[in-house]
Amino acid sequence: MKPVAVASPSAAQAIPLTTNGMRIGLLGGSFNPPHAAHRAISLFAIKRLELDRVWWLLSPGNPLKDHNGLRTLAERAQAAKDVAEDPRIDVSCLEAVIGTRYTVDTVTHLRRRVLGVRFVWIMGADNLAQFHRWKDWRRIAAAMPIAVIDRPPQSFRALAAPAAQALARYRLPENRAQSLCDQRPPAWVFLTGMKLNLSSTVLRNPDGSWRVNRQHS
Repeated sequence: MKPVAVASPSAAQAIPLTTNGMRIGLLGGSFNPPHAAHRAISLFAIKRLELDRVWWLLSPGNPLKDHNGLRTLAERAQAAKDVAEDPRIDVSCLEAVIGTRYTVDTVTHLRRRVLGVRFVWIMGADNLAQFHRWKDWRRIAAAMPIAVIDRPPQSFRALAAPAAQALARYRLPENRAQSLCDQRPPAWVFLTGMKLNLSSTVLRNPDGSWRVNRQHS
């Protein structure tokens, strides 16, 4: 299946504005639908990692997920903006613009095109559990630091997974989370303390419609 195209003259316009020295977290996903946990994770990361901003990178379609019931990119982007409701959270459809569904391509593009910014990739523990299935996952880990947000009861499975074991020696203590942006990759931290545990799956009705959740923690 080909990536979904969006109306945008250039990839540059799909990249939010930056200034030199900014610390930016990248949260990728289908956002089908976006919900309160996406917002809570972003604000949690901003606080714990001392970030300036978080970008929500909307995927045209996760290669590891079933695309049945996937809303259009435009619908998901608008819903994401409605849910974010914070000036420090930017919504971007960059992956569709550059024609990819793979995080490694997105990370490579940003590292080459956005200079002077310290990026951190943000993922939930459920994603760490299957990170070894991502295309060129080692290249992703070598491209930028990674912050993993605990999502009970996924913790033990995630930390025992192949990628976590392979990267174990690069893991920072949680009390050094604020320095993650400054670390040379590979480097990662496992952050605990997030209480809100929603998922897009539980907010989708069988017919594909959304049960919108905007409850803020």
